[in-house]
Amino acid sequence: MIKTAELFDLTHTAARPLLEKAEYPWQALADIGGFILALGKTLSPEEYDHPAEDVWIARSAKIYPNNYIAGPCIIGPGTEVRPGAFIRGSALVGEQCVVGNSTELKNVILFDGVQVPHYNYVGDSILGWKAHMGAGSITSNVRSDKALVVIHNGREDIPTGRKKVGAMLGDRVEVGCNSVLNPGTVIGRDSSVYPLSSVRGVVPENSIFKAQNNIVPRSLV
Repeated sequence: MIKTAELFDLTHTAARPLLEKAEYPWQALADIGGFILALGKTLSPEEYDHPAEDVWIARSAKIYPNNYIAGPCIIGPGTEVRPGAFIRGSALVGEQCVVGNSTELKNVILFDGVQVPHYNYVGDSILGWKAHMGAGSITSNVRSDKALVVIHNGREDIPTGRKKVGAMLGDRVEVGCNSVLNPGTVIGRDSSVYPLSSVRGVVPENSIFKAQNNIVPRSLV
């Protein structure tokens, strides 16, 4: 359950036209910036401010002081960007999201309702509808040996062809505080990760990740 259609309800993101073309979600990572630039030019000036080059911010978004937002970037209606946020570019942030204090975003898609509210790093990643990352949890997007990232799905290894791949979180995934999602992590819909976890590979949908070798179906809890 790691294909785009299996992880995400695409009705909850403006990136639907981009993601519909990707069998696997990480295949869309290279095109996020270009997609934002094209989409931004179509946005209504009555609904979106254009405060800087390649940056579009919904007028109903709440942008707190003391943050940094670089383009290409779109921030959707009702979203909060809190003090100390560092948005480095190629960030498509949906509606009713929270980008929190000291949170850093780079080359990401956040579906509607996503919360990355406290001290999070999210890079080269896609977070599905209403996904939530607990305080201090991060996506690690580069292997320590700098080799190309491979998705480990049981006995199957799927090459991504990319040096940088963070995490793909399905709809309504919950990640516990101070967890690390290692490069190429994929977490299926409605799954949860215990705090202080180090996650790698694929976590099935409707599961609870307690440890790398202790992943249990929700039905057994």
